[in-house]
Amino acid sequence: MTATSIEPPTPQEIERVGALSDPILRNLQITQIYHELAGGMGRLLPGGANWCAVATWASRQAGHSIRKEDLRRALQRLLRDSQEAAEAIEALGAEGAILNEESTESLAGAAAAIREAISPAAAFDRTAEAVARGNLKVFAEIGLAFAQFLALFREGQPSDDDLLAFLSSLRPGDPPNGQRLLRYAFKNYLASMNEPNPKARAELMLLANLEIGFHEQTRLQPEIREAMDAPVYDPGALRRRVLDELFPDPASQMRLAAARLMGRADPLLAARDQLAHETQRLGRLVITETLMSLELSGGRVLRLGAPLRAEIPETLREIANSDLRALVDWSPDQSGGAADWSYLPARMRFIADLFRAFHEDATLFDPPFTAAQAADLKAGRRPVDL
Repeated sequence: MTATSIEPPTPQEIERVGALSDPILRNLQITQIYHELAGGMGRLLPGGANWCAVATWASRQAGHSIRKEDLRRALQRLLRDSQEAAEAIEALGAEGAILNEESTESLAGAAAAIREAISPAAAFDRTAEAVARGNLKVFAEIGLAFAQFLALFREGQPSDDDLLAFLSSLRPGDPPNGQRLLRYAFKNYLASMNEPNPKARAELMLLANLEIGFHEQTRLQPEIREAMDAPVYDPGALRRRVLDELFPDPASQMRLAAARLMGRADPLLAARDQLAHETQRLGRLVITETLMSLELSGGRVLRLGAPLRAEIPETLREIANSDLRALVDWSPDQSGGAADWSYLPARMRFIADLFRAFHEDATLFDPPFTAAQAADLKAGRRPVDL
């Protein structure tokens, strides 16, 4: 298991990055810092992945949603390929030309304008904002705890008093407000550092990872629900935007009003409603698919709603640690996937499988950015190619 030799970031750097106002630059720096924290933990605990190693790639994936690049591209592709949308747009153009008493050719550009108008930018903005908030929320708490933990080892082995002071600084109680699980996790990381048996050591590391994961996912529940629900926007507003593209001036709007009074606008309104419905359906599909993907090093993509197809390492196939066994098996969802990512038990089941199967995967410690990109981020700049 390879870990970076970069010096891990200090608690002060965690606070500095957490205070950045630009959500895109902040996410990129958070991702890089998770990678550096993972390397620092990897030097203390070689032989297995720590929570920060997986968090690096989860944060990198979150960046796609924060930048909204995948969302817009995916929706454009789905709209282009949708027969339902194509028929509705064609009918809108034809009916709009008739009601405007103009040729269909004069409104040929309306299709492109309609495609742009129906893009649920506001829904994507809400998704991006929720993801950015969750990314910061986790980093400001858990990233800081890792930086504080690693700072204890900068000058060698810390004293028992220093370790106790760190553990005592973590609030009692359950998440979302308490940090009891974080305290247990760092105790288990410490125990694994002194455990000579490889199997017991791997189980303690996995237990610590899942305790942090359970704390993290409980804390993130509001942001995950908000991000998943973002496509539910006002359908009336979407329908109005479609008509605004076809009837942009007062004269054309008067003709539309007259046509509606005489019942001549019914085919156009039916096509409008068909397009609005299809756009809403595709918008929800895009956000669900984007939020439920995790791209790892080398372009490997995991679908979070599907069973995990990965072999479990020998040391973790049979679980001896009773606390770990309870955490691995606690979810009532035994499918191995999480079709509804907003459902915490199913989400935790997948996360448990993920950490267990990838425990010995050294590529989790791969850098998430190129050397040039990392240098730009260290200098406080957003790389031009990100």
